Amino acid sequence: MNALEIKNVGKVYGNGKVALQDVSLLVPEGSFFALLGPNGAGKSTLINILADTVHASSGSVSLLGHELFLERAWCKRRMGVVPQEIAFDPFFSPREVLKFSRGMYGQKADDAWVDELLERLELSEHAHKITRQLSGGMRRRLLVAQALVHRPKLVILDEPTAGVDVELRKRLWDFMRELNAAGTTILLTTHYLEEAEELCDQIAIINQGKLITSGSMKALMGEVASSSLCLQYAKPLQLSEEDKASLADFSPHICGDKLCLTLNKRGISSDFDVVYQAAKQRFGTPADVSIRQEDLEDVFLRLTATEQSNSEQGG
Repeated sequence: MNALEIKNVGKVYGNGKVALQDVSLLVPEGSFFALLGPNGAGKSTLINILADTVHASSGSVSLLGHELFLERAWCKRRMGVVPQEIAFDPFFSPREVLKFSRGMYGQKADDAWVDELLERLELSEHAHKITRQLSGGMRRRLLVAQALVHRPKLVILDEPTAGVDVELRKRLWDFMRELNAAGTTILLTTHYLEEAEELCDQIAIINQGKLITSGSMKALMGEVASSSLCLQYAKPLQLSEEDKASLADFSPHICGDKLCLTLNKRGISSDFDVVYQAAKQRFGTPADVSIRQEDLEDVFLRLTATEQSNSEQGG
């Protein structure tokens, strides 16, 4: 079963702004799913639709087989959302916030789970302070605890580590990995693309309200990410038009003091040998050879730039 099935979801605001255009994607149950896109791409709009703070203009969403727009109460008890905005009653303590939140979801008191959340999110020593005395990073971690307090099947993390220091981020992600390994589906938006690549097994990229790609992280990086063979020569090279034409199949370009030749798909050793021999025939034997594989940030920037260019040409 899929944890989430989003079908043809669109959102047009009253002023005519189109935030989402016919977005469809599947979030497999038990996955750690990255939802990525530039600022203004539509990520927060989609998450706010899932959280019932924004109404979709079209489409449907199901959570574990239940229609989200028709069975809100059932779905909310099985979903936890960490929003970007921090909003607590300033006179409640973290412990009170978590206890009241369980009650709002119709859950019985569970002091052991509340204590574990406070400890794992490093809030135990601040559990009796009022929330207005907490730092921004502490309140961010309290949002995470609040989203987890009713033990949801799906957790949505919208930029959860903004304002959280590096060591705390690492411990937070260790906790999230444990929850995911125990069966909790996690949907994450983040600008830390190296974290998304390390944590997530599924990915979707949206830009300008449209879905660009969706699927497994492994498949995306295997099929879309390119490899470059970087050759360093004793003297800096200048690429003539003749050089560029001769090596056109490998998109030749200069990277600093190196000649870089790119494969359009993930390469194997025989592919690199073809590239190396082509460069050697043109420029001679290089002094040094290295291989560079695109990471998620490279792929993300390339795909979103291509979509932006296509959109502008289409307009």
